[in-house]
Amino acid sequence: MISLIGIGVSGESCIGTLSFYRKNRTAVPEYKISDTQAELCRFEQAHRQAIEELKELQEQAGQKAGGEEAAIFEIHQMMLQDQDYCGFIRDAIQNQHANASYAADMAAGHFSEMFSAMEDEYMRGRAADVRDISERLIRLLNDGQADTPESLFAQSGTEGFILAADDLAPSETIQLDREKVLAIVLRHGSQNSHTAILARSLGIPAVIGLGDGLSEEYEGMQAAVDGAAGKVYICPDTETLHAVQAKSEQAGQRRSRLSRLKGTANMTNDGKKIELYANIGSISEIKQALENDAGGIGLFRSEFLYLENTHLPAEDEQFAAYRQAAEAMGGRKVIIRTLDLGADKQADYFPLEAEENPALGFRAIRICLAHPDLFKTQLRALYRAAAYGNISIMYPMITSVEEVEAAKKIAAEAQQELAAGGIPFRSNVETGIMIETPAAALISSELAPMVDFFSIGTNDLTQYTLAADRQNPNIGQFINPHHKAVMRLIKMVVDNAHQAGIWVGICGELGGDISLTRTFLKMGLDELSVPPGLVLPVRDAIQNIDLSQEEKKEIENHI
Repeated sequence: MISLIGIGVSGESCIGTLSFYRKNRTAVPEYKISDTQAELCRFEQAHRQAIEELKELQEQAGQKAGGEEAAIFEIHQMMLQDQDYCGFIRDAIQNQHANASYAADMAAGHFSEMFSAMEDEYMRGRAADVRDISERLIRLLNDGQADTPESLFAQSGTEGFILAADDLAPSETIQLDREKVLAIVLRHGSQNSHTAILARSLGIPAVIGLGDGLSEEYEGMQAAVDGAAGKVYICPDTETLHAVQAKSEQAGQRRSRLSRLKGTANMTNDGKKIELYANIGSISEIKQALENDAGGIGLFRSEFLYLENTHLPAEDEQFAAYRQAAEAMGGRKVIIRTLDLGADKQADYFPLEAEENPALGFRAIRICLAHPDLFKTQLRALYRAAAYGNISIMYPMITSVEEVEAAKKIAAEAQQELAAGGIPFRSNVETGIMIETPAAALISSELAPMVDFFSIGTNDLTQYTLAADRQNPNIGQFINPHHKAVMRLIKMVVDNAHQAGIWVGICGELGGDISLTRTFLKMGLDELSVPPGLVLPVRDAIQNIDLSQEEKKEIENHI
């Protein structure tokens, strides 16, 4: 038996036969052209055809996985029509006399390298999307046929198989026959890639990042895939086969049990209720939130709109995305965090000076207040989208009363401009702030009367309270999210919020920490926002708690 360790992106298990998908990549020709106008026309024709193909994939994704997964191919269309991307290709044709397919290949290399160099893992995953749209364009320019894994279906007969490959593009993933493909195992890939998102949505067990250990010499061999542990066993022994099979059955039973919790209340045995929302980082994750019966979106990270682009997203681009989120949630609350660039989230078109300690530097609300036009564009889009659903606005990284006052002033100006222009919008939008600095926690009694709610970002609150950089792997042993200092700050924020008559929630990782659920309920938190996959497990924990027992002991143990 051979054991391979990678990253599990879809936590299911299965047993099957390995079949390798070998892409027929052809070399991209490079030659000089004399008639640049004719070559530009050839590029434009292929470009239009690529857009049409992506629209067909968008429709296919909507039927197979849902509207939010279909949005992945809407994003691909936006990327393919990006001014910088197309401008790069046109410039190479016009000024370098490059043939169109080679110009597209150069664009693929340039922009995928740009995304790959970003610190944010989600944005690194966009490199694969750039390569995907570029390969489509190059194929059309070279008059090639679409390269898909469908040939494997005939090879593997009527039985299902485990698809092995270097990597898969989102366009290839959505075309997989779910009845044939039991699992996906890849040498490369990113946990936040659109391929991984699609695999999860399609319910396909998947393990990525297996490296060169996933050798083609294993073609046709039996394999066991443990998506939860991120492991693949080649020629598994009897004990391993039984273990993986048992794990699969247990997971099925647990899913069935948790599934029965859909539609039930987030209520303890003794009647204490709490809101349970989902954190998402893109439009494509809304489907997961709804499938897991989240009561709303407690944290929508709006920076994905900025990080996925090679230019500042215009007001209409943002409005369309926020409106889509609001309408998809069907009246459930959608709390959108305003732009949180800086630190580990960088955009090349919006250069920030290198900093000794970016976590303590120019980021989030500080950038917005220093660039009011940038901030106002986003706020205008949010107020416009609020007319189509239950949108709330949340400001990150607040440390002072003055920052909240400045943000509210810019927000008022945005509303005045919309009204003057006769543009439909909603003015009575719930507005809150994130409590993720000790400063904000300590003056929360002064901040509370200024807003409608608090949302505690426990990740940053922990690192700032403990003076421990959560990005530094060398000090992991010193980062204790359960530290009494962190718990005391959370309790202080809850008390001050309630005294001012506003609600308070948690949107950091601690919200999904089931070992603290009882403590948070006793503290009086009104809402917990967690990753979509944790909504039902946290609901299960809530429903098995009786707060009438040991009334004060739980809080005292932590603070």
